[in-house]
Amino acid sequence: MNKIILASGSPRRKQLLELAEISFDVMVSETDESYPSGLSSPEIALLIAENKALAVQKILNSKHNRYSHTIIAADTVVVLDNKIIGKPSDRKDAIRILTSLSGRIHKVITGVCILSGTEKKLFAEETEVEFYKLSLFQIEYYVDKYKPYDKAGAYAIQEWIGAVGIKSIKGDFYNVMGLPVSRVVRSL
Repeated sequence: MNKIILASGSPRRKQLLELAEISFDVMVSETDESYPSGLSSPEIALLIAENKALAVQKILNSKHNRYSHTIIAADTVVVLDNKIIGKPSDRKDAIRILTSLSGRIHKVITGVCILSGTEKKLFAEETEVEFYKLSLFQIEYYVDKYKPYDKAGAYAIQEWIGAVGIKSIKGDFYNVMGLPVSRVVRSL
């Protein structure tokens, strides 16, 4: 099999591929994460994932044979009321985001792009997550202790808030962490 490259600096995606016992290297290239209006949430996640994969492929092609690598890239979006909730800008924004998710169901969508030579596989995985009603004390405690500023939706399911705040999950748990790893393995 080709050498596998994870086109992501996410420690969670790295951890999930390691959990699947896949041998890989990490390579990240700065990628524009903007998107045109009118795209659905899955289309947005897929577009950004594909752009990440293509950016890394461009670097690899300039150094190596383009057929010697398989690139895995992903992008995760959190959606509430058909609106994408990004990463919080600061403490106040994180508290606002978690307050909006409290007691509600939202979707976590991860777009995945796998590039190998001229072959490209794209898919999006969707998981529904429902939070219990969270108190302001719980939200502030989580934000102050875990500082979820680099996480879409202002939380990580594998942290304290997931253990005490999640009422139900419909779909792939690991998708909420940032990579539907079983589907990635099957696609490889």
